Amino acid sequence: MSSAVNELLVAIQARLEGDAGLAALIGGGGLRDRRARGLDLPALVLGVVEARDYSTASEAGFEILLTLEAWSAEGRRETEAIGHAVRGLLDDADLALAAHTLVSLRHRRTVSRREAKTGFIVAEMAFRAVVE
Repeated sequence: MSSAVNELLVAIQARLEGDAGLAALIGGGGLRDRRARGLDLPALVLGVVEARDYSTASEAGFEILLTLEAWSAEGRRETEAIGHAVRGLLDDADLALAAHTLVSLRHRRTVSRREAKTGFIVAEMAFRAVVE
């Protein structure tokens, strides 16, 4: 299961890092796998990833639920712009995986909130992927 997750994450990272519009919003180093203290903002961070068996009687499969977080010190408008760009790049995207096949990748929801400890705004974009 972990290889399917890793392949999906590599393909998502390549798609996001290859987009000049998103890079203009978050900067060259704005895509991270964790939000470290002192991270330059705005940033796009990989959040929770959950993988489940989604096999049928004849096909091995995985359901992968993942969250991408857009962080901003400026405000909600900035996180919404980043979220809009990410959704445009990933929702129903046809990404090539090395040893698996991406059946679908769909945006499920976006929730934005103010982080209590820092005062930063974070928009959490949830996606659902099915991989065979």
